[in-house]
Amino acid sequence: MNQPQASSADQVDSTPQTSVSEPIPRGDGNGFKRFLKDDLIAGGLVFLIALPLCLGISLASGFPAIAGVFTAIVGSVLTTFLSNSELTIKGPAAGMIVIVLGTVTSFGYTGGADPVADMQAYQMALAVGVVAGLVQIAFGFLRAGILGDFFPTATVHGMLAAIGVIIMVKQLPIVVGQSASGEPLEILLELPHLLMNANPQIALIGVVSLVILFGLSYLKNRTQNEFVAKLPAPLVVLLVAIPMGMALHLADDHTYTLMGKKYSVGEADLVTVPFNLFGAITFPDFGVFMNSETLPAALGWVLMFALIGSLESLLSAKAVDMLDPYQRKTNLDRDLLAVGVANTAVAFIGGLPMISEIVRSKANIDNQAKTRFSGMWHGIFLLGFVALLPGLIHSIPRSALAAMLVFTGFRLASPSEFRSVYRVGREQLVIFATTLIAVLATDLLIGIGIGIATKFIIHMIHGVPVRSMFVPSLEFDETQEDKVNVHAAQSAVFSNWIGFRRRVVEKSLQQGKHCTVDFSDVHLIDHSVMEKLHELEGEFAREGIELNVVGMDHHMPFSTHPMAARKRPMVRH
Repeated sequence: MNQPQASSADQVDSTPQTSVSEPIPRGDGNGFKRFLKDDLIAGGLVFLIALPLCLGISLASGFPAIAGVFTAIVGSVLTTFLSNSELTIKGPAAGMIVIVLGTVTSFGYTGGADPVADMQAYQMALAVGVVAGLVQIAFGFLRAGILGDFFPTATVHGMLAAIGVIIMVKQLPIVVGQSASGEPLEILLELPHLLMNANPQIALIGVVSLVILFGLSYLKNRTQNEFVAKLPAPLVVLLVAIPMGMALHLADDHTYTLMGKKYSVGEADLVTVPFNLFGAITFPDFGVFMNSETLPAALGWVLMFALIGSLESLLSAKAVDMLDPYQRKTNLDRDLLAVGVANTAVAFIGGLPMISEIVRSKANIDNQAKTRFSGMWHGIFLLGFVALLPGLIHSIPRSALAAMLVFTGFRLASPSEFRSVYRVGREQLVIFATTLIAVLATDLLIGIGIGIATKFIIHMIHGVPVRSMFVPSLEFDETQEDKVNVHAAQSAVFSNWIGFRRRVVEKSLQQGKHCTVDFSDVHLIDHSVMEKLHELEGEFAREGIELNVVGMDHHMPFSTHPMAARKRPMVRH
């Protein structure tokens, strides 16, 4: 099979950077000592990127700013010893903002108008986080990591794009010194008015931050300069935004007049962090599960935390494995268990939910990290910084952090994402767009459900029998001692892939036998299966076993993309 192009949602290059013939680093005692310098440097550089993102994601989620730092510290230390993933960085992620903010809002969050109500909503959300973490632990023990293979690629990307749109819509008002509440579509209608009434000084910091972020991204895509390529954009934003905030005296509450209109600025426009970390620890309010009025909402949010968080984490871990120059493979069940344990622990002290985060993990790889200890070092650097220099964090303008999140949201929902999906096939764009619109109009779970239903409808239109969507039709020829021949029929689609993969792996990979899968009599092979077949080929190759996919010569691909879905014509020539 041809190799797929890297997903545009991840914005990563999947080309290995190091020859796999070199000794493979391992996160054990020897690896700790041997690669200490590499991991220490990588962890320090990732820390510079992680700090502002942790603060910004936490504020955007309706949590105190320090909550995101708690998450990164606890996640990086615990998962280093619980997961076998060598290069993923665990921490708060933009993709969870919508869920966390929805949770606190449903429990009475007011956005600062009523601090008592906000604290109560925060503590209730922490209780939801604890229970969701326990659910993730159960997922790990039940070996539910394979569930990451169920969701169609276009549906997942549509969900992420919708999250990107929601983040941009909710953060743009903060970039210009305004605030907005309500559903994303409501804020979108109000956005022109909010932008027209921007606070000029705050907007200046926010707009300059956006120019830096988008400008550096443009330069990195068009230059081979190594210094520019490794320059952490969030750090550059802070180096510019903090002096601007000081020059504008944001630490002092005051008003100013511009063009006859009076504006107010002050400490509320800066990040608020406690000067005593232990004093910032906040415990969950499990009363949310004892109250008949809040119980249904709490259980619903537990489901959202556990399902969406687990899905994002699994997909990110798999993406990082593809980037690993040593091609090490994460045990997804163990990684899910590690994330669940860390989420349970951090929610007990006031932290956000965490996942395996792709942007920081990519930076970890780019900075030559070798083992999982680089993630631990990034957490230790965070702990030292917030413990010793809280005053410096307090000088960060909130509009600069909001600008970073707008940029993150744009990357999730950029025009290139739409083009990339369209190149795979028009039907993928239909599924992608349907999921995006459905999430914006309803919520994440319903939106994903609608996206999956759209995929099923498209398969039925192409003549796929309903039963074959869930039960793969496979015949095995095991007459040869070292080889298995598999004859597939009917359909190979996302919803029957888990059973398809399990049976092939049991008959071949687990027994050390080479395998040939013949798709000659398969009516439809969808895009998700094309991608997953390529992943499976890599898994076989790492074990020194061949997986040959044949019988697609007469199938008509839906586009020129190598991973496009393909259908067998009614009459074969």
